[in-house]
Amino acid sequence: MIKIKSQEEIALMREAGRITRDTLKVVENSIRVGISTKELDKIAFDYIKSQGATPSFKNYSGFPASICASINDAVVHGIPSEDIVLKEGDIISIDVGAKYKGYHGDAARTFPVGKIDSKVKKLIKVTEQSFFEGIKGLKSGAFVGDISNRIQTFVEKNGFSIVRELVGHGIGKALHEDPQVPNYGRSGSGPRLNAGSVIAVEPMVNMGERNVVFLSDGWTCKTRDGLPSAHYENTILITEDGVEILTL
Repeated sequence: MIKIKSQEEIALMREAGRITRDTLKVVENSIRVGISTKELDKIAFDYIKSQGATPSFKNYSGFPASICASINDAVVHGIPSEDIVLKEGDIISIDVGAKYKGYHGDAARTFPVGKIDSKVKKLIKVTEQSFFEGIKGLKSGAFVGDISNRIQTFVEKNGFSIVRELVGHGIGKALHEDPQVPNYGRSGSGPRLNAGSVIAVEPMVNMGERNVVFLSDGWTCKTRDGLPSAHYENTILITEDGVEILTL
């Protein structure tokens, strides 16, 4: 069942979204050649705590960190480590959530480390733009499949592929709520979204084939062909006549 949020709940989610957004900015400003993903995780943890919130991901189903830090061919859920150090030409996807007074925000971005290949730049840009294509024209009464189809169409038109094993989701008191929000599908399909619904829309886009593998750590998802992947996510509120992006 899709939970409709009250005005009081939405106000708390706006603050959770602000903290999540600003955490990504703080982490982005710390990305440099030679820094470890463990250091980036501590920076995120410290900032979230300084805002009176708690990291949504830490200890979620046993996940050991405050951020997911996924480098190059890692699609999502990379575990931060002091042994993983950023190098020139890497890309890193940072996914983070903040829980404020019982409500979550969730967002992700893919950042370059120094100079990166032009095709990888395009991958990051298309992934970000696919999010905005997905929510274009979205308002109360739309179907989840409307988002899914617009994302898939835009990504594939640009020569990339959509990961299908992982999807977006509803969000609120729980980090993951109904409905699931796939990044592929058919317009007019899936549940309807009504005013007060809050969802996390998160395209995960591969440079090569869409197939992925899951590592033995129980979390990290990588592209099967070893080519790069990018991730872009925001928490959005559905309104009567549009959307409000809570993490931007």
